[in-house]
Amino acid sequence: MWDYTDTVKDHYMNPRNTGEIEKPDGFGEVGNLSCGDAMRLTFRLDGEGKVADIKFKTFGCGSAIASASMLTEMCMGKTLEEVKKITNKDIAEALGGLPREKMHCSVMGQEALEAAIKYYETGGQKAVPEVKEGKIVCVCFNITDLEIERAVRENGLTTLEDVTNFTKAGGACGKCHDKIRAMLEKLKS
Repeated sequence: MWDYTDTVKDHYMNPRNTGEIEKPDGFGEVGNLSCGDAMRLTFRLDGEGKVADIKFKTFGCGSAIASASMLTEMCMGKTLEEVKKITNKDIAEALGGLPREKMHCSVMGQEALEAAIKYYETGGQKAVPEVKEGKIVCVCFNITDLEIERAVRENGLTTLEDVTNFTKAGGACGKCHDKIRAMLEKLKS
């Protein structure tokens, strides 16, 4: 069993800012119900361009709920420029840490936030989750080479297990393990 901090437990048992904002300024939807994790994030800005309200809905484990709850708390009252700087590591650190096997939950929060900001910046164009840049490496979870590269670079990942923990890539059938290992070798140089 994983060891969760009191902060993770609190945000799981008492999640903040759940629900959905009608007619939001920002709307982000990431994940996939077929892999067990999905998140929707909506926000509204005030007249000064700061996050006045932010809400989430998620289908996922306790770590996903806690990560989304903490993310919304971190965004409240900040400008979009400040919010853009929030990383999955920031979310995990604010929770007092997450088990490595659950880091993909903080990544999903960061991705939902980025999608919501993109929606705002493009004047209300929803990001289409099925269309991804890069080449699909993990068919089971629809994870691309660019997503893996980003996770490796931003989080200092060095092993297949790390990549799976942060992205879920390689966590099902295993057919992509050799591709992921090759990517890790290439990224080392």
